[in-house]
Amino acid sequence: MTKYDAIIIGSGFGGSMMAHQLVNAGMKVLMLERGGWVDRGPQNWSMAGSIDLTEHYDKTTPLKVVAGGNKKQMGLYACVGGPSVFYGGVSFRFREKDFEKNEAITNGSGATWPFRYHDIEPYYEKAEQLLNISGEAGTDPTEPPRNNGFPQKPAPLAGISQKVKNGAESLGLRPFQLPLAINYQENGRSACQHCMTCDTYACAISAKNDLATMVLPILLEKGLELKPDTVVTRLVAKNGRIAAVECVSKEKGERQSFSAGQVILSAGAMASPHLLLSSGLQELNPGGQVVGRYLMRHVNAIIFGIFPGVADKEGRFHKQLAILDYYFGHPGSSGTLGKLGSLQQVPTPPMGLVQNEIPGVVGKMLSQGVRLLTGLLAIAEDQPQFSNAISIDAHHKDVYGMLQPVISHHYSKRDLAAVGVLIKEGKKIMSKAGALAHYVHHIRTFSHAVGTVRMGADPATSALDERCQFRGVDNLYVVDGSFMPTSAALNPSLTIAANALRVGEGLVS
Repeated sequence: MTKYDAIIIGSGFGGSMMAHQLVNAGMKVLMLERGGWVDRGPQNWSMAGSIDLTEHYDKTTPLKVVAGGNKKQMGLYACVGGPSVFYGGVSFRFREKDFEKNEAITNGSGATWPFRYHDIEPYYEKAEQLLNISGEAGTDPTEPPRNNGFPQKPAPLAGISQKVKNGAESLGLRPFQLPLAINYQENGRSACQHCMTCDTYACAISAKNDLATMVLPILLEKGLELKPDTVVTRLVAKNGRIAAVECVSKEKGERQSFSAGQVILSAGAMASPHLLLSSGLQELNPGGQVVGRYLMRHVNAIIFGIFPGVADKEGRFHKQLAILDYYFGHPGSSGTLGKLGSLQQVPTPPMGLVQNEIPGVVGKMLSQGVRLLTGLLAIAEDQPQFSNAISIDAHHKDVYGMLQPVISHHYSKRDLAAVGVLIKEGKKIMSKAGALAHYVHHIRTFSHAVGTVRMGADPATSALDERCQFRGVDNLYVVDGSFMPTSAALNPSLTIAANALRVGEGLVS
């Protein structure tokens, strides 16, 4: 049997950035990924290319949703590179105050970050370099301190983006361009063509700076061993350490077991607690009662503006702007709400998704109307609540023999009030941009899920210590979004990446 220094479970932001640190330190690393490689080509531009319509929306381990969610059963996103392959590329740093205690958000939950922004800032910069993030420093009114600018400049604004920018500025707001993991440079790689199939689509020409494009190929050349289409079913603990990682091949059905000095779990904020609970590892952890608990996913809603004609006359990707003037509150809202969140531009929705959600003739007719729409995504920070959880159903198993994961989630009154304020302001902006009416779509997916195996200084209220080591198991670390004590109100990907670089550096130093 091959001896490995480390096994990494999952190839998303946490897993790939850990691999970057460990492989470059000369360690022999095995990466196990539930999904396969995503083929790149014209099919990515089709109406069926959005992730929920592809084979990479994996339903072989169905998530049973008893409360929350948009369906009674949901799948998992699984592919080499994780969600980065299909995301829209938004790559925000959390704000300085996001790492500080805020009782309006934590509300007695015991959520506390064991480090501060200045501790993670160097790793934010490194993650931005690895992903070649485009952006413009000094234009974000809430931007935290940074030692250097962005690796590349943003693309010029689309016509509809300029209208939204003008509308926001007419209200006294300070819109700025989103930091994006998209290649706009002529640098030997394909440059972005500004197509409309980006957010929720894999890039047909690999111009999106996802992990399967930017990070993993280099690591494979340096010796990383990757096993795609491999489902990890159990972590076997012995004498306070993970002695074996058991898995099964999705293609052949063969079962295998691997071992290593260090085991890094980065399967995602839904799959990681599921694996920990299925393996019974919460019994070894003094904070084991929080494993699977405090599930957060932001309170997300899209404020679509309905325009008198085609909103985006250029037919161009226009997820370009952010408005963070209300991030830390709103002068007209109740002071008890505290931090609110962000408004981010979203492009016209894909016709294929509308037709998938509303099948038949009605769906085809309604999908034609999306050309009149463009909008803003409201992201409000949600409170960590013990009752919001992923658990396991001991009476049902998936095709791999794992117990079925069960999700229960409710937003607090404060959460809903916060997104309500952002929706109200978003409507004003869209009206100033030229919209005649509005349609608000509430998002009930778990695409920003975090917090289910949270870190903290108190062993009684957190499953991970400040190094993201799973308490009670000496060689197990968890570095996906589940480590977060609070969700902030920004896309979590860059923070997951930066934290994994931080943890990885600690492991090799």
